[in-house]
Amino acid sequence: MLDIRWIRENEALVRTMLENRHYEYPLEQLLDLDDRRRKILVDVERIKATRNEGSKKVGEAKRRGENPASLMEEMRRLGEEVKELEIQLDASETEIEQLLLRIPNVPHESVPVGASEEDNSVVRVWGEPKVFDFSPKPHWELGEALKILDFERGVKLAESRFTLMRGMGARLERALINFMLDLHVQRHGYTEFVPPFMVNSSTMQGTGQLPKFAEDLYKIHEEDLWLIPTAEVPLTNIHAGEILSEDDLPLSYTAYTPCFRREAGAYGKDVRGFLRQHQFDKVELVKICHPDHSYEALEQLTENAEQVLRLLEIPYRVVCLCTGDMGFGATKTYDLEVWLPSQNKYREISSCSNCGDFQARRMNAKFRPREGGKLRFVHTLNGSGVAVGRGLIAILENNQCEDGSITIPHALVPYLGGVMELRP
Repeated sequence: MLDIRWIRENEALVRTMLENRHYEYPLEQLLDLDDRRRKILVDVERIKATRNEGSKKVGEAKRRGENPASLMEEMRRLGEEVKELEIQLDASETEIEQLLLRIPNVPHESVPVGASEEDNSVVRVWGEPKVFDFSPKPHWELGEALKILDFERGVKLAESRFTLMRGMGARLERALINFMLDLHVQRHGYTEFVPPFMVNSSTMQGTGQLPKFAEDLYKIHEEDLWLIPTAEVPLTNIHAGEILSEDDLPLSYTAYTPCFRREAGAYGKDVRGFLRQHQFDKVELVKICHPDHSYEALEQLTENAEQVLRLLEIPYRVVCLCTGDMGFGATKTYDLEVWLPSQNKYREISSCSNCGDFQARRMNAKFRPREGGKLRFVHTLNGSGVAVGRGLIAILENNQCEDGSITIPHALVPYLGGVMELRP
């Protein structure tokens, strides 16, 4: 959420931001509502001052033994006028708040201006895509031949975009989760959590999922509960409504959770396999830090996610998203994209974002500066560390052999009890 006063004072910058993001937003409506709200405030204060002065005159008239009935009637009328104005004020503030919940964050000055993923900037590349002396198979063919992925029964149990994992597929998924959690906790210093997999509307609103992305979420209609689309939601909201000490910062949190997304706008995309699922596993990274250090924290968080891919020996690249491709709540985002031989291109496996104080304002999460003074909003960051299913896809496709067997990355062998390969 952006501050309405800041928007009013930086109108030209906001217009440029919306244009660069290619984002349609009723800015005129917001500014008109804010003008009306401020005029109502002026009227309320003016009438209250008149009432206060009138009340003094009533008291003086009574002390002189005069009848202040007409003056008292005027005070009553002014009181009714104030009540009506306050109703209008509440309505205006509610409309403004709803509009503020829908305005995107302001990109950092280092973010490239562009309209789509074609305008993203490649920051660095790690590893060389393997050159196969045979035609590499896609993960769904490999998984079915190995009998570790069952797409048909996944659909039977639920619907399309659900997959049943079995045997070594289930073990490999669990190994990836444990490997990543151990790495982030033991080597990167994150605190591990097991958060609720369902959260209330306030929590969803705090990180920006509501109201904008409601159609992409699963709602428990009998209760005020939503299935989480990512562990970012509960982890970031842990300190909603709290005042932290500067000495508490930075905070680094991680969690494994299943994630649930309707993928409402993705029909027809990545239909084969399980690149785009309604339910998928992810290890999430969240940082809550001092505003002066959030961009350093973004580099660190991105490096932590990259380390996963390097240890798994998966070729990848880091891409800085342009203004038109960046997420709603981010000021800057790096995407990590892994090489998928079957598609002969890089595909996203992690997004690492700095949200500045955008989420903190929605959550009312602040800290008390060490030197004292006014409370300040924290900055929040999040990133996949990494998406487990997509990691499994990358492992299968990049480590396949001509006979359909899969070589297990060295980092995962201890988590699989010494198993070094999967064979049909």
